[in-house]
Amino acid sequence: MSRVYNFSAGPAMLPEAVLKQAQQEMLDWQGTGMSVMEMSHRGKEYMSIAEKAKQDFIDVMSIPDTHEVLFLQGGASSQFAMVPLNLLGDKKTVDYVNTGAWSKKAIAEAKRFCDVNVVASSEEQNFSTVPAQDNWNLSDDAAYLHYTPNETIGGVEFPFVPDVNVPLVADMSSTILSRPVDVSKFGVIYAGAQKNIGPAGLTMVIVQKDLIGQAAKHTPSMFDYAVHAKSDSMNNTPPTYAWYLAGLVFAWLKERGGLEKMAEVNQRKAAKLYAAIDASDFYANPVDVPCRSWMNVPFTLADAELDVTFLEEAKKQNLTTLKGHRSVGGMRASIYNAMPEAGVDALVAFMQDFEKRNG
Repeated sequence: MSRVYNFSAGPAMLPEAVLKQAQQEMLDWQGTGMSVMEMSHRGKEYMSIAEKAKQDFIDVMSIPDTHEVLFLQGGASSQFAMVPLNLLGDKKTVDYVNTGAWSKKAIAEAKRFCDVNVVASSEEQNFSTVPAQDNWNLSDDAAYLHYTPNETIGGVEFPFVPDVNVPLVADMSSTILSRPVDVSKFGVIYAGAQKNIGPAGLTMVIVQKDLIGQAAKHTPSMFDYAVHAKSDSMNNTPPTYAWYLAGLVFAWLKERGGLEKMAEVNQRKAAKLYAAIDASDFYANPVDVPCRSWMNVPFTLADAELDVTFLEEAKKQNLTTLKGHRSVGGMRASIYNAMPEAGVDALVAFMQDFEKRNG
């Protein structure tokens, strides 16, 4: 069997070592005679899996004792509502930065619960950059500031962490675990799993402990951070197998030297791909250079009529899922942690060959 280089934005490829371990343990986890997905989430076997995964995540992210880690469901999209419901308190206004499609979705959902002040937007620039913080119109009394460090669709990434005097909330779905993060700067970090963490179905939330317990009275129990913190993320049956696979990924990251090492590899992968694009008149990337994403690299061909041919030929070379998002067009290569450097090398070689034959 030949595995492809899967450049999907999510669900994305998983480390091969993780998949092989899961395969070996599928029918019988460590002599229990059952699969992890068959275990009671309250049994001692599964509890040991869950506890190790949580600790490994804390270790690899260097999460301080001031923050709680929650393993939730509902995707990052549920957090668009959970954040204002839990953090608004007695305030009426929240601040948001608009840098792309996922920022817009978060803003639209927050408007259901409170007044949203968009402090800055790059929409007039077709979401090709990040507005400098010097120009932000911050509220005097916001409950928090929300931003999306990396916009998966547009391939736009913040080159800085905002410096504000209110809790900082970040949707890190497509950038978490790709490099070290100073968690102490954030009130809430949340991320859907299906990019750098594991399979779809799990959502990681890191929340400052002193922000827990302030949910609005009308908040559904399953949307209250305090409920999940009190039950150690097991108020109901969690996505047990996704939690298990995420734990394997966390262990894999630790074995590979942690996030410092991953950052080195990820920077190198992105630099190779952007260098190939910039060296060519055949390919182009629309994002301001300082704001280019490490994880999601969109690019266009000089002749859009060649897009279909490019995708067909790439697939024959085991380079798959390169079609850009329908709202952007062109191509997009998502190069998360599990994408080996050899995959980027193979893509660059194909791009150069395709240009020679069609440029």
